[in-house]
Amino acid sequence: MPDLALRSLGGAAVWTNDDLFAEVENLITPAPAEYRPSTFGHRGQIYDGWETRRRRSPDGGAPEATAVDQAIVRLGVPGIIHGVVVDTSWFVGNYPPTVSVEAATVEGHPSADEVANSAQWQTIVERSEVGGDRHNPFAVESTDLFTHVRLSIYPDGGVARLRVHGRGVPDPAMLGHGSFDLAALENGGMITDCSNMFYGSPNNLLMPGRARSMGEGWETSRRRDDANDWVQVRLADEGVPGLVELDTSYFLGNAPGAARVQGRNAGGEWFDVLEHTVLQPDTRHRFVVEGVGPMTEARVDIYPDGGMARFRLFGALTDAGRDEVDRRWSSGDN
Repeated sequence: MPDLALRSLGGAAVWTNDDLFAEVENLITPAPAEYRPSTFGHRGQIYDGWETRRRRSPDGGAPEATAVDQAIVRLGVPGIIHGVVVDTSWFVGNYPPTVSVEAATVEGHPSADEVANSAQWQTIVERSEVGGDRHNPFAVESTDLFTHVRLSIYPDGGVARLRVHGRGVPDPAMLGHGSFDLAALENGGMITDCSNMFYGSPNNLLMPGRARSMGEGWETSRRRDDANDWVQVRLADEGVPGLVELDTSYFLGNAPGAARVQGRNAGGEWFDVLEHTVLQPDTRHRFVVEGVGPMTEARVDIYPDGGMARFRLFGALTDAGRDEVDRRWSSGDN
């Protein structure tokens, strides 16, 4: 599932009580954490993560059992959280022994202090042991919709990345006031399957904005058989498309030669949305599609392989699709 907290999806580290050694904003950097030995700043070794100072008790001794440092992240997209990863990569002698994660729903655009002091937090990961220099994954059972998460580390230490995996849910109040991308991650679209993701994640196809390099797209390895690569998308909900965008920006010698887009509704038979169409390298292709019925899933086939920056499927939710989005927003059932 996509990481709803990513900076590139609109996530932000809005508050922390301490980040003396390494900035809290590093928690939501899209790329994996890096380590460069013997790189010291005036506050010590430079870490690609969030690191707090060593806590002390009032008498100068070891910290009390209740000592805790915290960081709050606003999700780029409100959604249902299915799993959290507390990644301590490169933190070996300075990782926290235990952590917990809470989540909250806050309406509007509150200040950092308002979130820190007034949010009603719900525990989604109980206080648990973690290891150093490893990914520490936790399943989340809650079906509530959240906008913020709070990571607590006991008593102090460093965490490289915080990943918050789930499915976005669009705010019904924002629907019907402009073009709607049925496939976008921020609207609840998500990748459900793909043939190959050797060089780049297919989730990149559904990210907001334009890609800034080839590394921000989906790219497969070179095929040496007669088959082709493909990716399958679950849409925000049932909708009728009117425009397809297949963007091969930055893909020059490795763009697909052609593509085809299909759709289906509620697991039915696949039908053509865009027939087999020749593509150009480094080009934002846009195609008007007409006479297409309601659909809940899309499949993009590329021939025979290669890379693509973005996939957009602009259209409108049906009445049934809009009702389902309303239900998910109010109930959190996803």
